[in-house]
Amino acid sequence: MSGPVEAIEVIPTGRGAQHTEHRNGSWLPRIVWALLSQSWVEMPINAFLIRHQSGLVLFDTGLDPAIKTDPAYIQQAIGRVLVDRIFQFHIAPEDKLGVQLLKLGIDPAQIHTAVISHLHFDHIGGIADIPHAELMVSEAEWAQLSEPHPEREWFLREHIEIPGAKWKPITFQAPSDPALSMFDGCFDLFGDGALVLLPTPGHTPGSTSLLVRSKDKPPVLLVGDLAYRAGFIGTDQLPGTGDAVALRKSYAQVRVLMDVLPDLLLVPSHDDESAAALTAAYAC
Repeated sequence: MSGPVEAIEVIPTGRGAQHTEHRNGSWLPRIVWALLSQSWVEMPINAFLIRHQSGLVLFDTGLDPAIKTDPAYIQQAIGRVLVDRIFQFHIAPEDKLGVQLLKLGIDPAQIHTAVISHLHFDHIGGIADIPHAELMVSEAEWAQLSEPHPEREWFLREHIEIPGAKWKPITFQAPSDPALSMFDGCFDLFGDGALVLLPTPGHTPGSTSLLVRSKDKPPVLLVGDLAYRAGFIGTDQLPGTGDAVALRKSYAQVRVLMDVLPDLLLVPSHDDESAAALTAAYAC
């Protein structure tokens, strides 16, 4: 493959399950389905590796297996009570980000940049494994740590503000690329248009997606948890959590991008089908 992007690879960091209402949306209040639902949907917990000519870049860092082995992994008592009611995790020590990178023949110390879609624990669980990486996060997302009780929305300081973590909050600028004019801003990671961060709030106030463009492969939009399945964005099917108004605006912006880039692959972090499509599209 020619051009600055040499490859994109899916990095599995375990699997889990979420309530059907969480994934597909529900008219029920969140607390009701969280406590009473008996319906679960299996899901992957993926991070993504982009091989760019300027270096190795991660999109998210997955889940830490310690969530299954350390009873004090979540420090807040209410969080420890609720986490098993909202999520099921199937994760082993070999699913740890650092181990997965080594399987690919990559020393975790080689990772110099990680784009964090949002600060929930299943997306920042591997940051301790990449100690030399700049951790790029939107200013709006970082600001949530200054809100009263961020842990109520699963922003867990003990896994974010770890010693040595090189967090870099970013400011989005007005797009100069007409293809991205539908978004409120963008951040071109290397200045070459190949990796562009886009604000897609809704799941959290500062959620960020990453547009990856290569010369001879289809463009990819890594959307984190903006949607739990790629098809939901096209049909405007909202999940059971998040800000509905912000989600609908972000969905609409992504749909315009899909019109501009007809071969765009949408890849949520918890969608087996889109992960398989990405792997097939970027196979050597």
